[in-house]
Amino acid sequence: MPVYRILVEYDGSHFHGWQIQPGKATVQGALESAVHVACREHARIVGSGRTDAGVHARGQVAHLQLRRSVDPHRLKRSLNGILGGTVAVLDVAEAEDCFHARYDARLRRYHYYVTTEPRVLDRHVRWHVMPEPDFENMNAASAHFVGTHNFDAFCRTQSSTVNRRCAVRTACWQPEHRPGDWYFRVEADRFLHGMVRTMVGTLIEIGHGKRLVDSISELLLTGDRRTGGPAAPAHALVLEAVEY
Repeated sequence: MPVYRILVEYDGSHFHGWQIQPGKATVQGALESAVHVACREHARIVGSGRTDAGVHARGQVAHLQLRRSVDPHRLKRSLNGILGGTVAVLDVAEAEDCFHARYDARLRRYHYYVTTEPRVLDRHVRWHVMPEPDFENMNAASAHFVGTHNFDAFCRTQSSTVNRRCAVRTACWQPEHRPGDWYFRVEADRFLHGMVRTMVGTLIEIGHGKRLVDSISELLLTGDRRTGGPAAPAHALVLEAVEY
C-alpha cells in the first residue's frame, strides 16, 4: 500500500483546529473528505502536529496511505479542486512505506506575528499590541527558552500530555521590513497544547514591564501554569515549516 507525503497550507480561522472532532469543521476532516472524493476510498490523514483552533499553517506536513498507486500531480490537482479556498495542498509526493509525518519530524517552526501599528489587510493574521512593548527585553527573556526544559507552565492545564519536556533550538523576536511589524520565531522538536501562544503572552507582559526578564527561568523551574502569562490570540500564529 503506497504512502504519500503532502504539504498543506490552511487558514485556521475557518476550523476548530487540525484534529477531527465530531460535528466540527477541522483541517484533518476536510482533507480526509477530499481524499475520499478524489480516490474513492477512506484514508486517514496523519499530520506532523495538531494546531489549535484558529491557528494557521504555511508548511504543515501530513501523510496518507492508499490501497492503490495514484499520480501525485493528479492527486494534488484533484484535492485542490475539492477543498476550496481555505485549505491548499502545495505538494504531493510518494514516500517510503515507513514514513510517518508526526514521529519522523525532527523540528517544527512557528512564527507569531505582531504589530504595534493599526493594520487592515493583514489584521486577521497579526496581533495588534498596544502600547509598543520593549522588544529588546523580550528578546533577552526569549533566550531563557532555548534548551531542553519542562514546559508545564506554558501548557494548557487540561492537556492530557504526560511528557512536558521540549527541546527548543531557537526563540527570538525579529523585525520585519515594515516599521512596527515583528514576529516571534520559535523552533523545537515538539510543542505542547497552547505552548507558543502562552510563551508569546508571557513575553508581551515582560515587554510591557509587568514581569522581569528573568521570570522565564523561574516559570520553567516551578512549572506552575497559574503563574504564567495569558495565551496570546490564536489568529496570529502560523506553523511555518517541519523538518525531517
